[in-house]
Amino acid sequence: MFKIETHLHTKHTSKCGWMWAPDLAEGYAAAGYSAIAVTDHYNRTTFEYLNVDLASGADKLGAFLTGYDKMREECAKRGITVYRGAELRFDECDNDYLLYDWPDELLRDPEAIFRMGIAAFAPLARQAGALLIQAHPYRKGCTPAIPCYLDGIEIVNLNPRHANFNERAVEFADQFHLTLRTSGSDCHRPEDVARGGILADAVPADTHAFTQLLRSGDFTLIEA
Repeated sequence: MFKIETHLHTKHTSKCGWMWAPDLAEGYAAAGYSAIAVTDHYNRTTFEYLNVDLASGADKLGAFLTGYDKMREECAKRGITVYRGAELRFDECDNDYLLYDWPDELLRDPEAIFRMGIAAFAPLARQAGALLIQAHPYRKGCTPAIPCYLDGIEIVNLNPRHANFNERAVEFADQFHLTLRTSGSDCHRPEDVARGGILADAVPADTHAFTQLLRSGDFTLIEA
């Protein structure tokens, strides 16, 4: 079985990230992981941290992808496959949503994304073929989204500094028949490395194949 990380942040892009790509890549290689989905925060704080003016003509998506690009470079040296993701937060509340397999055009205008909220964004994501999963829905400040807007839910978040109430996430998924369920380390700091993710029989070759694996449910959650 191959270990795959689903939820990870880099210092290159996420203000709350503590680790640069070389250290992250080395830590996951040492832990025997074969692939990593980079899900840097896509929120207003991120673009302030990157010193990107959302009203300007700057390449906002390119700036956001710095962490992903650095991880691809470092992980390639260690035989680890890297997938492109994001963790979105809209202006309407402090909920966070993991997004996978999104086309560039979907996230090219952050200001528009932040203002639209989950109800307006979810149909656009589905139309674009992206996968939208709510992260840690019971963490302080978060509330479960209306289920029809979600493709799945993170029921195992193993970040050690938060009370994630994973058991409540399982109950929510059961109640609303959300069968797509994930586990992730929610890695920000050295102590978070290689705590969670999924186990699969093969390593998806690219982000689209990784998303197809998630949709299939043909994997096992890493729970501790």
